[in-house]
Amino acid sequence: MRSQTVVQNTRRILCVFPRYTPSFGTFEHAYKLMGVKAFMPPQGILLIAAYLPEMWEVRFVDENIRPAKEREFDWADAVFVSGMHIQRQAMLDIARRAHARGKICALGGPSVSASPELYPDFDYLHIGEVGDATDALITTLDRDVSRPPAQQRFETAERLPLPDFPIPGYHLIDGGQYMLGSVQFSSGCPYRCEFCDIPALYGRQPRLKEPKQILAELDAMLARGPIGAVYFVDDNFIANRKAARELLPHLIAWQKERGYPLRFACEATLNIAKLPDLLEQMREAYFTTVFCGIETPELAALNVMHKEHNLAVPLLEGVETLNRHGMEVVSGIILGLDTDTPETAAHINDFIDASHIPLLAINLLQALPRTPLWDRLKAAGRLVDDATRDSNIVFLQSYEAVMESWRHCVRHAYEPEAVYARFDHNARHTFPNRIKLPVTRARLNWPNIRKALTCLTNIFLHVGIRSDYRRTFWRMAKPALRNGQIEELIHIALVSHHLITYARECERGQQMASNYAARTAPPRGTALASSGR
Repeated sequence: MRSQTVVQNTRRILCVFPRYTPSFGTFEHAYKLMGVKAFMPPQGILLIAAYLPEMWEVRFVDENIRPAKEREFDWADAVFVSGMHIQRQAMLDIARRAHARGKICALGGPSVSASPELYPDFDYLHIGEVGDATDALITTLDRDVSRPPAQQRFETAERLPLPDFPIPGYHLIDGGQYMLGSVQFSSGCPYRCEFCDIPALYGRQPRLKEPKQILAELDAMLARGPIGAVYFVDDNFIANRKAARELLPHLIAWQKERGYPLRFACEATLNIAKLPDLLEQMREAYFTTVFCGIETPELAALNVMHKEHNLAVPLLEGVETLNRHGMEVVSGIILGLDTDTPETAAHINDFIDASHIPLLAINLLQALPRTPLWDRLKAAGRLVDDATRDSNIVFLQSYEAVMESWRHCVRHAYEPEAVYARFDHNARHTFPNRIKLPVTRARLNWPNIRKALTCLTNIFLHVGIRSDYRRTFWRMAKPALRNGQIEELIHIALVSHHLITYARECERGQQMASNYAARTAPPRGTALASSGR
């Protein structure tokens, strides 16, 4: 539902979503091959756009697609911004441009909610989730849209229940510009992993939307263009197992009624492998990817970071269980733990090879505000503020040794032969375990065909002809083409291209070792040129 705040004046609100700092997880090097410009529509700011009073006019610009223009700032009475820590510099730049045009600028989202002190340049700070603070901000802007003499903060005390959330403002986006869609079913996570800020920001008791809301959001997304996959951005899809089990039959029925127009992906703790009934439901709903924060194969380290739930099943067995249900596993890996030794990089590389996980986000540990890790390291005097470093932690090993371990793991994981070997394993042992989809108009239609042809043309040109690993590509592509495995071929080629290109940039020092680092990466060339084309 929209805000119930009574307003007297019409306002024009420009919602601007800041550019992401490039990372493994945003797949930026695949965009040109796909003919898209951004990763996912941003849930948070689109939710705010839909919540604002009906008589207010709202426009949305995703700066991952294009920069906001001066005339758009001039049109607005106020500018709304939201983002994560990794987008901090981009958020500050939006505030600077808004103020240059004489406009109020308000900031919300997870970064400012965790660290409001980092954003002194914004006029209004919205701290916490949608709720009474949002209504107070609306009331303030209804009364006056001139810049206040000093920064004002609005902090949520009473959150809007998730069942009352409106459908995010998907009418403001072009779905065809995004690599995949996104949807939120729950918020919060019951676990207390030392490095994670989710419990502090969103609570340990998961809050939930109703299944009918999720289905309505999926319909709204489909209406905005060809989005082939949708990512459940929940912090942990099985945070409330009962609720997940209740949602899945609705997703299965929705897929059947609409001809399976989408693939689903989600994040979940690895102990999902102990829930075969839920995995079978996910398979029927056509979940094809699960991100699991495995973090490290060194089991003692999992206890230290309070991630004991990863020990519920042996790590390799857990991965294999998901593969048997047709789900490709994506994993997070962390270097720089206090338990790391000179042998840790070798242990991680052995795990990568044994698990056959194609995509691993390999990061240096970063201490985030409002986490137990931050509190512990701050008390020990082990936090640093150094823009030349890729982490804010004083590691127990030397910084240079940790960086070299990171480079060694990235080099090992994303050498072209290694990436394609792991994908080949999944093509033979994971993909065949998925349900056989019917041929339907929802899947076989001109927009989807045109999108596939665009992908194939670009893949054959830039990877199959121009790349220096083209022989490796064709060893995978030829059998896939003979067997009619076009979707699988496109998926493998797109993801591999991004990973190989990104890893080479890491090797040259052009990317950061942590997704949360404050350091600004050096300028890069174009995506294709940077990978030796």
